[in-house]
Amino acid sequence: MTLKYTRSVATNMVIANMIGTGIFTSLGFQVVPEIGIPDPFAILIIWLVGGIISLCGATVYGEIATTFNKSGGEYTFLTKLYHPLLGFISGWISIVIGFSAAIAGLSIATGEYFLPIIGSANDTDFIGIPIVKLIGTIVIVIIALVQMRGVKFGGLVQNYMTYIKLGLVFTFLALPLFFGGEGKTSGVNFAPTDESFDMIFSLSFAGSLVWVMFAYSGWNASSYIVGNMENPKRNLPFSLMVGTLIVTVLYLLLNTVFMYVATFDELAFKVDLGNVVAEKLLGSKVALFFSAVFSLALISGVNAMFIAGPRVAQQMGKDHTLFKALGKESKGGAPRIAIIVMAVISIILVFAVPFDAIIKFTGFTLSVFALLTVGGIFILRRKKMANENTVKAWLYPISPIIFIALSLWMMTYFALEQPIIILWFFIVIAPAVLIYFLTKSSNDKVEDDSSSLDSGDD
Repeated sequence: MTLKYTRSVATNMVIANMIGTGIFTSLGFQVVPEIGIPDPFAILIIWLVGGIISLCGATVYGEIATTFNKSGGEYTFLTKLYHPLLGFISGWISIVIGFSAAIAGLSIATGEYFLPIIGSANDTDFIGIPIVKLIGTIVIVIIALVQMRGVKFGGLVQNYMTYIKLGLVFTFLALPLFFGGEGKTSGVNFAPTDESFDMIFSLSFAGSLVWVMFAYSGWNASSYIVGNMENPKRNLPFSLMVGTLIVTVLYLLLNTVFMYVATFDELAFKVDLGNVVAEKLLGSKVALFFSAVFSLALISGVNAMFIAGPRVAQQMGKDHTLFKALGKESKGGAPRIAIIVMAVISIILVFAVPFDAIIKFTGFTLSVFALLTVGGIFILRRKKMANENTVKAWLYPISPIIFIALSLWMMTYFALEQPIIILWFFIVIAPAVLIYFLTKSSNDKVEDDSSSLDSGDD
């Protein structure tokens, strides 16, 4: 009997994927006047908008994923909705950048939060290796080994780590109630002003939305394992919607706490907002405890990505002869070779790519393929591809239109401000196009299959 992920694992996977570096870094850039929207009300609105976009995407993904009922995420969806080449490019991006870069970014952030515990500066080297990157590498290796144990053990670890993460968040939210005395709060006013609405309708709002959507990335996480999930018709939409809704509420509360405790000057350009707030409320010694727990919270995100990411590589291995080795699975249900490949790529990125570049490039590329996938629901409906497993998207066609319109607005602004990212996007996908056509004969079965629906992962 094939081992499957439960509903709790799928939901916790969404939560853990979403709550990561983004929520603890984005606000530090949004409060800077030159590049952000330094208004408390406007900031809360932008996080609410991010949640609405994600919920709209989640309900659409629920319909598409339950229709095809096959793991692989955008790789599978774009192959069946558009063309195998587009699916192949998406899978390539997921393996090389999407998940691997996100794992690298989370691992580096884990190292940053861990530094105060060992009393080290971020430029300290150990045998010639920066401590932050060494810690990040160790995290990647350990989590890869955990997931190689199999579905049951990896899912159990994910559940417990997510519960710890949620416990941390709720504890953090309660801190101002008990320790927010005189001199320990910012005196912020959340009431809207005319300036608030000017910022909401400004180009800076669109630019700040890029950071917000990076924090929300992961709302589609469980769709990558739909073919490895118990009762996907019930559990997949539940995990996407409930997980995303929980995180949206938590993000609004967390940003409220950040701004309630720390001034904009104290938050500006900080990438460890949790440490900033904890130290102001509790002092540097007690804040060390929160540094340790923040590190664990970020590690749970790495674990969640090692569940989802290798399933894309595994599905590509099943569909393409060139990547056949990636499709192999252990007795415990783990795609071990795919996990190893993703771990190696992630470690390379830890040492080769700056942290901010990882965030910007990952955020943009994931948005491109999510946009194409959500737009694919119109193709799915027009071709009447739904079956007995399909769970219809809520508020269709309003939900996909909201997602597409706001995503295009954000991406257009980002492309104009960061044209180098667009150039790198095409540089990264170029090898995928070349490999696809060089191995065209081995891809024929995917093209034949793209016109039909699979009932399961195998």
